[in-house]
Amino acid sequence: MKKLITAIAPEEKHKTIIQAIGEYGKNLLGFIRRRVKNDADAEDILQDVWYQFSSVINSEPIEQTGAWLYRVARNKILDKHKKHTEVLMDDMLAGDEDDDDAPDFKAILMTEATTPETEYVRNLFWEQLFFALDELPTEQREVFMWHELDDIPFSEIAENTGINVQTLVSRKRYAVVHLRKRLKQLYEEITQY
Repeated sequence: MKKLITAIAPEEKHKTIIQAIGEYGKNLLGFIRRRVKNDADAEDILQDVWYQFSSVINSEPIEQTGAWLYRVARNKILDKHKKHTEVLMDDMLAGDEDDDDAPDFKAILMTEATTPETEYVRNLFWEQLFFALDELPTEQREVFMWHELDDIPFSEIAENTGINVQTLVSRKRYAVVHLRKRLKQLYEEITQY
């Protein structure tokens, strides 16, 4: 009986993968594209998601395929953006001189220690940051991501989009104000311990 199940399993695996790609592929790629710099990065991440899906499907059942795929995609995006943590959003994390209420994530995120707690806080920060970014108007979200996460200078963004630098700076400023507000609660929860 075990041989029969083993012989059928590759066909079922293939069928499940094809079905998942058909059902989730387009929307998942759109989800990733909105959060990364370019289409090539989005396609690389999507390929990593499908590879992980095909690997896991052999070893364990996945009850909610869609939720699992989006969680893996978000984690892959976070991993990509974690590389920028060392130069992370100085103007957002430090707060303004006149804004004593702004969260100061710098001390938490820039710590040298790599413990389960610091990794958890970093992952939580990135997750909440992307949730907050999703709340922004597209123009503000794009400028913030291009300038802060992708390290593209305002002059280059202006050249690529045809939007003047002052407008881009203003859009980013609105995004920063929103993100500070949204992340303030997270900061307070983290620093209570």
